Amino acid sequence: MTRFKGSMVQGFIVLLLAAPAFAHHSAAGIDRSRTVTLAGTVKQFGWQNPHSWMEVEVPDDKGVVTTWKIEMTSPAFLIRAGWKASTLKPGDKVTVKAYPLRDGDPGALFQSVTLADGSTLTERPAIARQP
Repeated sequence: MTRFKGSMVQGFIVLLLAAPAFAHHSAAGIDRSRTVTLAGTVKQFGWQNPHSWMEVEVPDDKGVVTTWKIEMTSPAFLIRAGWKASTLKPGDKVTVKAYPLRDGDPGALFQSVTLADGSTLTERPAIARQP
């Protein structure tokens, strides 16, 4: 019985130490004072919890392509804003507006995407205008 209690205590300590690994990450690395506009091609689109995401291949003026990783909100919020899991597909031409990372790495927090047909989607539902 003593060995069982010791194992329980050790297991509990491991769980306590592991808990911070499951905590939500900070947005301190995002520069919300600036917006970048990225015109490129969707490489991947992840429709998953807790955050959807997209990778966009963006060529610079010399033709060098950089893959930007764009973090989004959860599918539940995107659905309310008019999204579907099939809204973005690899190969789609898009223009993304996002808050860039402070450290200059090619990553950002999503604001909006304009699709090839000219429609723009955000993470928030459109507000109906009152007559």
